[in-house]
Amino acid sequence: MDAVALTFDDGPYPSTTPALLAALDGVRATFFLWGEHAAEHPALVRDIAAAGHVIGNHTWTHPHLTALSAEARDQEVRRTQDLLVSLTGVRPALFRPPYGDTDPSVARTAAAHELTEVLWTVDTRDWAGASADEIVAAADRVEPGGVVLLHEGRPATVAAVPRILAALAARGLRPGLTRG
Repeated sequence: MDAVALTFDDGPYPSTTPALLAALDGVRATFFLWGEHAAEHPALVRDIAAAGHVIGNHTWTHPHLTALSAEARDQEVRRTQDLLVSLTGVRPALFRPPYGDTDPSVARTAAAHELTEVLWTVDTRDWAGASADEIVAAADRVEPGGVVLLHEGRPATVAAVPRILAALAARGLRPGLTRG
């Protein structure tokens, strides 16, 4: 069976993260956590880690990194790394720049923190208000080895996850973890 990565950005959110973890039903995914949200909801970060998911860095304030100074970029990444390590005991190895906004300077910042930058091959557009049906249809375009972009804070995404998992299985694909 070929693997694809299901990735979830911007959490955690008390309104959707517990339901998302239940919808994944033991299937492991990658969660790129927003530092401010993680600081507000440390128990949810621990729940994500305890469920065996990979936790990645998604910056502290979710800025457009290419518009920031090197020092500000570094602070965004470092502060989030430090928090996630303190909450989980594991240093994230993966990084997703907000909005996919990257350039060589962003890549240097990630590398300085020993992070591998991960983008995506399929954008479900759940962030733009896509319905559960539209999210499922978009995720169905993923190819083996691909990375699906999803967002934690969207009820339609939570509703779509069981259907995405069933569709992947029907295609002989299995969700795997993002390793960079």
